[in-house]
Amino acid sequence: MPRVKGGYVTRRRRNKVLKLAKGYRGSKHSLFKTARQQVMKSLQYAYRDRRQRKRDFRKLWITRINAAARMNGLSYSRLMYGLKQADINVNRKMLADLAVNDEKGFTELAEKAKANLK
Repeated sequence: MPRVKGGYVTRRRRNKVLKLAKGYRGSKHSLFKTARQQVMKSLQYAYRDRRQRKRDFRKLWITRINAAARMNGLSYSRLMYGLKQADINVNRKMLADLAVNDEKGFTELAEKAKANLK
């Protein structure tokens, strides 16, 4: 079987991986084998964390809404139930923004929610 030279294709493939590994610590940014392993792991983390970011933000919003709701004498679940009964459709992202930036507006919503609780 004849010997096959790597040529420029192999070098391009390796350089593509090393370019992705730019900024990694130690040999992970310069040695092809370790760089490839780290790039593969990094891509797995990126894929996983794009989904996890959505969960993290939802947790943050719920925490902020709960804190503001308790300042108005309600729990988070009672507030959300009261808003649903009042037919007020505001998503958690906007409620959390109101809780942080517009306490007066959030208090009005909380009062409406209180009024519609049974």
